[in-house]
Amino acid sequence: MEFRVLGSLEVVAGGQSLGLGTPRQRMLLGLLLLRAGEVVSYDRLVEELWDDDPPGTARHTLQGYVHRLRRALGPDSWRLQTRPPGYRLKVSAGELDAQQFDDLAGQGRRALVRGDPDAAAALLAAALGLWRGPLLADLGDVAALEPERARREALRLAALEDRIEADLALGRHAELVGELEGLLAEHPFRERLWGQLMLALYRSGRQADALQAFHRARQVLDQELGRSYAAIRSNRFQCR
Repeated sequence: MEFRVLGSLEVVAGGQSLGLGTPRQRMLLGLLLLRAGEVVSYDRLVEELWDDDPPGTARHTLQGYVHRLRRALGPDSWRLQTRPPGYRLKVSAGELDAQQFDDLAGQGRRALVRGDPDAAAALLAAALGLWRGPLLADLGDVAALEPERARREALRLAALEDRIEADLALGRHAELVGELEGLLAEHPFRERLWGQLMLALYRSGRQADALQAFHRARQVLDQELGRSYAAIRSNRFQCR
């Protein structure tokens, strides 16, 4: 069985995607998958499913969701276990794409550190290939998901920077320039990406462009530092 959260929520069994029911029922499964193997309390699930405003029947409704999810899982219904004070979803090694990403990205980073860019590039590309969109993208704007979405996005960007580092070590400078320019348009405050762009330009024989990238980076980062400093001063003033 495959559980996928790096994009829209999917559960695949025997090569077929399972129907998972209503949006809130899918949300329950997503919350359990984010804490796969852990017992998640009834109270926490109710709070997160109804965004701190649960109906009086929430506990009963939650039990109904669990019952229907077990039916959807079919022969694998045993995975959704009742374990007071809540529920636990049993997921084996290699079945959850988020865990696969963590394993591959970790292996890739270790290969980069030990000076094996070929292995690092392959492992990190495989890790990044698991992403089909934002974490649990089909579940929409849900407050309970935002911290994990932010954490996962930071991990994805770090793995992407590691993969670019490996590609630079393999001499793929010219082909990285366009990718880095695109990434910096989305993430202009990532210092490592600016450094990688400068290196890619310089090693492609574009020294003047590398210098221009340096000046752009300094301007952008100085502006961000100024905003951060102003925010800190404002917060300090308000706390007095």
